[in-house]
Amino acid sequence: MGKLKIVTILGARPQFIKAAAVSSVFSKYFDEVLVHTGQHYDPNMSDVFFEELNIPNPKYHLNIGSGSHGAMTGAMLVEIEKVLEIEKPDFVLVYGDTNSTIAGALAASKILIPVIHVEAGLRSFNKAMPEEQNRILTDHISDLLFVPTQTAVDNLKNEGITKGVHLVGDVMYDGILHFAKIAREKSTILNKLQLKEGDFLLCTIHRAENTNSPERLASIFTALNACGELVVLPLHPRTLKYINDYGLQLGDNIRVIEPVGYLDMVRLESTAKKIVTDSGGIQKEAFFLGIPCITMRDETEWVETVENGWNIVVGADEARIVDAIRHFNPTSERKSYFGKGNASQLMVNPILNYKNEGK
Repeated sequence: MGKLKIVTILGARPQFIKAAAVSSVFSKYFDEVLVHTGQHYDPNMSDVFFEELNIPNPKYHLNIGSGSHGAMTGAMLVEIEKVLEIEKPDFVLVYGDTNSTIAGALAASKILIPVIHVEAGLRSFNKAMPEEQNRILTDHISDLLFVPTQTAVDNLKNEGITKGVHLVGDVMYDGILHFAKIAREKSTILNKLQLKEGDFLLCTIHRAENTNSPERLASIFTALNACGELVVLPLHPRTLKYINDYGLQLGDNIRVIEPVGYLDMVRLESTAKKIVTDSGGIQKEAFFLGIPCITMRDETEWVETVENGWNIVVGADEARIVDAIRHFNPTSERKSYFGKGNASQLMVNPILNYKNEGK
């Protein structure tokens, strides 16, 4: 008997980054076929993106990237079903909460192919969000649900879903560990910028709550320039526009650089003294990498990182930002809320065992 075949449905750049870490493990056990729906057109997803991150090129490109939610999901459903009829896989695997996710799950479920949902059980409890609808529906038709946190297990239990649920940890953690290693080997950004590890702060600013307010943005830049540290700022084009519109001066401590690719960004994150950001994803990556994070927002989705003492929320308050840069240092060990970075490996046996259990 040959390897079990898994068709993996992907539609957005973050899903490819997660899938790269998972596929590096799955390739030893399964025959995996990647399908790119084209949901998010991303000019950064060139051949270099796939080569740099060692991601196999998708076998199928569906090129479905525009239209209303209904039109997009319907078109994906039709095309994914055609792929499944050709490939006849043992499983279909979907990630997260995009239209590609629900389309892949529905296409498989309707022709009785078992569905694997990675990142199952996440909830915002806001059903007005298309993503919330997608993740709830996908969870309720999935056969194997791989869950990142105990909270997500509890969410599923509250909805009556207990069968096929496996707490494996967060594949984003697998991803950042996987790519931090590749970035160490391949990225030349530190040499290029003549930076030393631990000698700079890494800053990102892009959220509307900061960029749309001249007062908040001015306060942030005043703080960054007053902190007495070298601040490396990959500058988002939208933020640059607002800086120019408001006539703001950045100051001598702030070193503006062009936006960087994924491996270079991971390398900068992993070697920074501290990270100062308003990004949700970077807060979690900072935690995974063990880098103190200062969050320039009024709240955060990742409350665990704050409770554990590795993230501090300071808003756009100049004094609080400066104080955190100078004095904030975690004193506790990082807790394993998100697993141990081996979620991909922990998925293997439940998949292998599924058919042996009389399914």
